[in-house]
Formats: sequence, C-alpha cells, structure tokens
Amino acid sequence: MTSPNPTTTPDPPADPAPKPTRRTFTTDYRNNILDEYSNAPHGEKSAVLRREGLYQSQLREWAQARTAAPGKSQPKAAANPDTGTATRKELARLTRENARLAKQLTQTEAALEIMGKLHALLESISESTDTPPLPKAP
Repeated sequence: MTSPNPTTTPDPPADPAPKPTRRTFTTDYRNNILDEYSNAPHGEKSAVLRREGLYQSQLREWAQARTAAPGKSQPKAAANPDTGTATRKELARLTRENARLAKQLTQTEAALEIMGKLHALLESISESTDTPPLPKAP
C-alpha cells in the first residue's frame, strides 16, 4: 500500500541569483579615474561616472584617501554610527551652556552697572550732607 505522503523530502530549490561580490579597485585605477574626472569638462564629469559605474561619493572618498598623510588611518563614520549622534548631542549641550552663560554675563553686567550708579548716588548724597567721605578701599 502506498501512502499519499512520500517519506523522502525533495531538495530545496537552488538559489537562482548568486550573492553579489563587492568590487575592489587598485590604487592605480583609483588615481587614473580621479585624474580623468578632475580633468573632464564640467558637463562630462557625470559621463565618466556612468561609464565606470561609480558614484561621486566614491570619488570624494578616494580623493580624501589620496590626500591623507600616508601611514595614518582615517576614522570612518560608518565604523561607529554613534559618532554623529554623539557629536550632535555634544553640540546641543554646548549651545545650551553657551546660551546660559551669555544670559548670566548679561545679568552680571547689569548688576555691575547698577552698583556703579548706586555708588555714585551714595557719594553725591554723602557730599551734600557734609559728612566725611568714606575711606577708600586699598
């Protein structure tokens, strides 16, 4: 007697598309493309990118790497995604602190101005009542 469910399992379907591989570029190729791109007239720069299948951001990274001092590694923003967030938070914190200190400076300057006017007023009152002047602080 045969059962409707066979005991052997069929093979899984083969993946029709192989996994893509990341392209790598030699230093000579990068330098040649950067030179060609920089020497191209304004309207033809995008033609170089299309022909080579590249993005302008790639060329920007290559140019930065080429101008960087040899032997020094460049920090990558993609290596630490929290760097941008931490920088923005630090900028916001420093902006708030700057505003707070500017307000405090304005208040201090106003208080000093008031104290100066009060001192002048008390001095004029003292002179008008013929009281001996206060001793000067050393």
